[in-house]
Amino acid sequence: MSDVAPALLGRKAVVTGGSKGLGRAIAAELASHGADVAVCARGSDALAIAAGELRASGRVIHAQVADVTVAEQVRDFVAASAEALGGIDILVNNAGAAHPGTFETLTDGDWQADLDVKLFSMIRCSREVIPHMRRRGGGRIININAVYGRYPDPTFFATSVNRAACLAFTKTLAVQLAPAGILVNSVNVGFVVTSQWKNIHRQRAPAMSEEEFFEGMARGEVPLGRFGRPDEVSGIVTFLAGDRASYITGASIDVAGGMGKYV
Repeated sequence: MSDVAPALLGRKAVVTGGSKGLGRAIAAELASHGADVAVCARGSDALAIAAGELRASGRVIHAQVADVTVAEQVRDFVAASAEALGGIDILVNNAGAAHPGTFETLTDGDWQADLDVKLFSMIRCSREVIPHMRRRGGGRIININAVYGRYPDPTFFATSVNRAACLAFTKTLAVQLAPAGILVNSVNVGFVVTSQWKNIHRQRAPAMSEEEFFEGMARGEVPLGRFGRPDEVSGIVTFLAGDRASYITGASIDVAGGMGKYV
């Protein structure tokens, strides 16, 4: 058995949207590397199941129902997380929802909802955790973003526009917070098997099997020819949260199987 301490032993991490999909995988991997973890989600049942599994890691786990589109709930969640964990070193802004639609089909309400759950959730959560990180002498903010922020798709019009704003937010915040030792980076995902993509499959092609749908999507867009797995995203997030990434800030890292035709 190795005597080497886990890479994140004693670190305190907050993961939004942590009850399933990417957020759940990220929270589990952070805990497996020694971090105490706080997770939030809107659905209490899925959150309770995820929290039970996370506690099997032996780490301190705080789980709280919270909607990241409501500022008061974000403030309460972050304050309760800091108290339960004993501070905050890491924030993973993972909450978000895919909202397909073209420019013609999207309403003002659709645009507002998409901005709220993507860009403004990052703003709200980052605002609340930064004072805690300053008190601990630094920290990490990792924003889960999308390749569409640099590789627009008109069928995901709002996502393409709003994720570009999230990239700009990440870079600007990284520049401002660097003197405080708070590193801010973006992890941009492409096609990854999550409940969101399962929902899109049901909406777009209910007569087609899930496997056929995912294979067809990947064949046209992803050089590696497949959808990714949540653990393939959580690995880079855990790296960015650790000491080996101490000279990386303002970076935009794709985990997308080569998807994204840009330099």
